[in-house]
Amino acid sequence: MESGITLATVKAVFHLIPEENDAQFEPGMSRRGLDFAGLVNKKSFGLTLLLFACVLYLSYSFNSCLVANLNRALRQQRSHGGLLSYVGTASTPVIRVPESREHGIKKETVVRVVPLTWTGVQDPASMNGNETSDLVDGSPKYRFLRHQGLRPTRKLPDALIIGVKKGGTRALLEFIRLHPDVRAAGSEIHFFDRFHDKGFQWYRHHMPPTLEGQLTMEKTPSYFVTREVPQRVHEMNPATKLLVVVRDPVTRAISDYTQVSSKKPGMLRFEELAFLNGTGGSGLVDTSWGPVKIGVYARHLERWLHCFPLEQMLFVSGERLIVDPAAEMARVQVWVYLIFSIGIRD
Repeated sequence: MESGITLATVKAVFHLIPEENDAQFEPGMSRRGLDFAGLVNKKSFGLTLLLFACVLYLSYSFNSCLVANLNRALRQQRSHGGLLSYVGTASTPVIRVPESREHGIKKETVVRVVPLTWTGVQDPASMNGNETSDLVDGSPKYRFLRHQGLRPTRKLPDALIIGVKKGGTRALLEFIRLHPDVRAAGSEIHFFDRFHDKGFQWYRHHMPPTLEGQLTMEKTPSYFVTREVPQRVHEMNPATKLLVVVRDPVTRAISDYTQVSSKKPGMLRFEELAFLNGTGGSGLVDTSWGPVKIGVYARHLERWLHCFPLEQMLFVSGERLIVDPAAEMARVQVWVYLIFSIGIRD
């Protein structure tokens, strides 16, 4: 073989690799190394393709099983008679699926049926002054629910958790929000005690979107002890339902003090603040001190009773929310006319 024959010519003759790929080889690279690199690349591509096929198959299988189970459940419910029924105050249909009865306790699952279609844009001129549209506000979150009667809107609250601080208001809010017919603002808005001058339109904007028949709620514990709040709430709606979570005043005061003192390391001891003259020897409690003042429930309740009848107020036990939350939440649901959903049903 002549010395003028190049390496590229030999490779082309024996079909080792195409000539145009000569630039990819580095001087000194062996044939075995080239074959191994090509094999690795082919295996990687094959594994990637296999993994993609597996993911696609699993996704298809999961969706097929889900649809099949839903169809099976609907067929079973039809055999029991009456697939859909309108219950309670909500206008959306629900499915009741009986499960079992053990020890005299009936168990069932309640599923709300919501059409996942939307057939048009709500005309802003058709809205009244007490509602705002999510489409007008530009929020797309609830657009898929807009179908004739199912148009989420923001409205002023039907019920308020007005107090008391460190009584268990957060626990009550989290429990009641589990109910499908309740929509509640997640944070304390402080409209009636701090931002009343911003107007009801501002307040409504901070409410969550709700469907027709759902209950709108808000929690701000300082409402109970603020002098101007009862009259302001009455001006908004004299039929507003008021929930007050109360607990032992001493326990509540200690909890309040503990929270504040954790942020102020140099704070005086509890007994130095709770009693006149900084000592418990006189036996005189300083009712002007914040943590104690909040616990004088009768003083604050008197202002509320000037504006609202006692029938519009429900006092929830903070202690029972801890030891028997299901029973206490049953009281709350009955009082606000909610379909029983949280707790144990007899």
